[in-house]
Amino acid sequence: MDNISVLISEEDINKRIKELADEINRDYEGKEIRIIGILKGSVYFMTELTKHITVPVTFDYIDVSSYGNQMSAGKLVVKKKLDEEIKGLDCIIIEDIIDTGNTLSMLKNELSKMKPASLEICTLLDKPSRRAVLVDVKYKGFEIEDKFVVGCGMDYAQKYRNLTYVGVIEN
Repeated sequence: MDNISVLISEEDINKRIKELADEINRDYEGKEIRIIGILKGSVYFMTELTKHITVPVTFDYIDVSSYGNQMSAGKLVVKKKLDEEIKGLDCIIIEDIIDTGNTLSMLKNELSKMKPASLEICTLLDKPSRRAVLVDVKYKGFEIEDKFVVGCGMDYAQKYRNLTYVGVIEN
């Protein structure tokens, strides 16, 4: 068992998720939105967030990764495509954590080609100090320092996704 210290408490996460949902509800009042979760990490955050969204919402998931380095554009690999078209829809991409921004930048570019009415990003955690490419994030839960975190969907060797708080593995 790893020693994990609490970085962000369950109480603080739940409070911030409710605030993010309130922002989304205001911004999309009178509209319907398509939530696009990035597998696997976003599932917990997406579930908790959408419990508080009151505007009509539909869900879809995508599974992607990128290969390359900071010196090259890299390549987006889609492991699971969207199940439905997004043309003309107001969409929000849900992510658990953004660090370099490479994958998310390429994904947003690819999804934009599908001509959604709008396409925004919502993340639970943001590590701006690790950013390699500019990513416009409209809805941010928390900015954190460059630490390896687990919980709320984030894992270490597929473990700890189910923690109700964001933690840091201590050595």
